[in-house]
Amino acid sequence: MPEHRRYLLRLLSFTVVVTCLAGCGSMATRKGFYEPITAQARSGQYDAVVAGMEAARADGKYDEKDRLVYYIDAGMAYHYAGLYDTSNARLQAAEDAAEELFTRSISKAALSLILNDNALEYAGEDHEILYTNLIKALNYLDQDNFEDAFVEIRRANLKLDQLEQKYAAVAQTFQRGAAKDKDAIKIDYEAKPVRFHNSVLARYLSMHMYAASGKYSDAELDYELLLHAFSSQPFIYDFAVPDVRFESREGSLLSVVALAGLGPVKEDLNLRLRTDKDLDLIQILYDDPTMEQAEYGHIPLEVGEDYYFKFSIPQMVDRPSRIDRVAVYASGEFLGDLQLLEDVGRVAHETFEAKKSLIYLRTVARAIAKGLIAHKKKKDADSGGLGGWLKKAAIDVVTDISENADLRCARLLPGRIMVADFVLPAGVYDLAVVFLDVNGATIGRQVFPGYKVSETGLNLIESVGLY
Repeated sequence: MPEHRRYLLRLLSFTVVVTCLAGCGSMATRKGFYEPITAQARSGQYDAVVAGMEAARADGKYDEKDRLVYYIDAGMAYHYAGLYDTSNARLQAAEDAAEELFTRSISKAALSLILNDNALEYAGEDHEILYTNLIKALNYLDQDNFEDAFVEIRRANLKLDQLEQKYAAVAQTFQRGAAKDKDAIKIDYEAKPVRFHNSVLARYLSMHMYAASGKYSDAELDYELLLHAFSSQPFIYDFAVPDVRFESREGSLLSVVALAGLGPVKEDLNLRLRTDKDLDLIQILYDDPTMEQAEYGHIPLEVGEDYYFKFSIPQMVDRPSRIDRVAVYASGEFLGDLQLLEDVGRVAHETFEAKKSLIYLRTVARAIAKGLIAHKKKKDADSGGLGGWLKKAAIDVVTDISENADLRCARLLPGRIMVADFVLPAGVYDLAVVFLDVNGATIGRQVFPGYKVSETGLNLIESVGLY
């Protein structure tokens, strides 16, 4: 074989090997296996969803560092399938792991900016951890276990109380880590204020539990806190307060809770980083040329040269739902429509904001640090001719491929919580919850035959439609 062909083959082999190594080292989020599981969830095949989740785990789709995603989604799958004990076991495993994983992953992230977020143990988003408690509360209510349901509500409220303190501590950890990291770019990490502190779903459930236990003054207090959640958090609860009640002198109360649609997921937002040494400015640009605004943001920072790098950050994206209305019938008689109580998507977006600012700054710093390393390696690799070009191209490929956004998230949380409290005489009813699209066509229907509405106690049914 001629010498120039051997040389070319060696260069091509080098490029392929480096590219493959970059692909392996990029730790891109694996989520394709969720497509059939999500389709089954949307069609109401909840036993199949459970089987799919367990098969995915058995097939190694969840790495050990991703175990929290499995715990949360498996807990949701078992809840939808009506297997409440197993659901609680999975969700409890999620809660037990979450705090330890959060502390450990933040500590590791602060040690080196070069470490990709996908390489860290996933510690969960705040809304995911919050809803582990609230879904557990629903599990216990389905088993008439008020005591443990109250415990879960209190845990959820405590987590909300501690959110701001949690992210202030995270920012301090990042600051200390950046000071010690020789690769670090000196960026000021400052968490955004956390504005979510009061969940309407938590207040609604505890209000009804107190009333069913005869503690009407406590139920009244929760009702007032529910109203306050709407007035003090309009960025989350930007819709009308639902007509809820915890007592009636005109008859018995039937409370209906529906989990409708699927919650938001993370998708990557590809950006480009451009530095300007004359202006001491880092400019962040959208990588999509169709965007009307070219600039995503900018950071004043002293830089020595002009660079241009790619990087990606996660963003929360809502998933569409076919559900427009949810109607309730008792023995064929229309009782009314459910009303929106909590938009899980809005809660997810709001709680993600505090973490997103830290992810954004850390990713920018990592992109600069990796870009500087790549720039130096390209200078060293520039031997001229085709060989030098191939080496520099391989370094560019490695740099681009290795920078993937961390898209891990729970994918089976509901999108909306809808409720209504109906007044009707005590008795036995065949109940039906009907999910309708915008044209009034029935998408799905869940029936509760022979349901006894008692004069006292909690009469609550839960329906699921993830369409």
